[in-house]
Amino acid sequence: MPGLFDELDLRDTTLRNRVAVSPMCQYSCEARDGLATDWHHVHLGARAAGGAGLVVTEATAVEPRGRISPQDLGIWSDEHADALRDTVSFVNGQGATSCIQLAHAGRKASTYRPSDRDKGTTVQNEHGWTPVGPTAEPYPTDDALDVEPLDADGIERVKTAFREAAERSLDAGFDAAEVHGAHGYLLHEFYSPVTNTRDDEYGGGFSGRTRLLREVTREVRDVWPDDKPVLVRLSATDWMGEDGWTIDDTARLAPLLADDGADLLDISAGGIHPDQEIPHAGPHYQTPLAERVTEALDGKECAVGAVGGITTPEGAEEVVRNGRADVTLLAREHLRDPQFALTAADALDEELPVPRQYRRGY
Repeated sequence: MPGLFDELDLRDTTLRNRVAVSPMCQYSCEARDGLATDWHHVHLGARAAGGAGLVVTEATAVEPRGRISPQDLGIWSDEHADALRDTVSFVNGQGATSCIQLAHAGRKASTYRPSDRDKGTTVQNEHGWTPVGPTAEPYPTDDALDVEPLDADGIERVKTAFREAAERSLDAGFDAAEVHGAHGYLLHEFYSPVTNTRDDEYGGGFSGRTRLLREVTREVRDVWPDDKPVLVRLSATDWMGEDGWTIDDTARLAPLLADDGADLLDISAGGIHPDQEIPHAGPHYQTPLAERVTEALDGKECAVGAVGGITTPEGAEEVVRNGRADVTLLAREHLRDPQFALTAADALDEELPVPRQYRRGY
């Protein structure tokens, strides 16, 4: 089996290793306009210089009402693409594969960023807006906002927003695009039975509830070059028993998304409802979910990424070396150590090029 520092080909794009920077919201667009700042440049650039094979942006809203908070990154105009261009160029220039996560927060939008939660959960002042979702049911909080249920025209506008955001991302220079279909945000809200009680073609059974995610994936794939990969992040389970979305559902969906053009499925979990019950949240607690998806994709040309509680070089190596997933995505560990990939290479006695500016440290 390949190891953590072997290359991975996704279409004609080659990841230099299997260490990925998982999307992490920075809540740092101070002007509330969704434009990338120096903070985003340094944050993403440092991880690329630190040796990661794949660097994924935070959830980047495809339209203003798709932001989680007023300080979220956006890609709904050419100005947003221009603001990201230098950062993407730097990431690519360090040898990393750049990826944008295209997102829509759905009913979990218009919230205060974590550092401002002393003001409440949802933003109801002049900086707030009305979230949208599959139904009018809000995400349960004490100060929940009204939710506008998406009608047929609204769904078409969402699909168009993802498509146009992908076009802008390509223009900005990104190598890959990830469709954010996890963590209780809009696309997850449509495929989970916990939040989707519609009775039209976008509701009902498995096919109707997964329709929007699959259509958005095809929209992005349609505008993305044939030699560049499209990723999809999934919540493989709602952690809500048989009444929610389950790993069996994800195993059924995974081959369909591969047929829709997904080249890597990024397997996370949860986020749909505060009543979720995670059986344990220790090291590698979500890796078995990625392993199940790997098995379900047998025969499909689609890679799998594992995320959640992966914090050590040895642990990341184990996931890849034992064929449980093709890529390891690390979030918090990359906050603690922007050069995790270089640290891991040193610990595992592997060769990884060190930027000339840092060689004295190695």
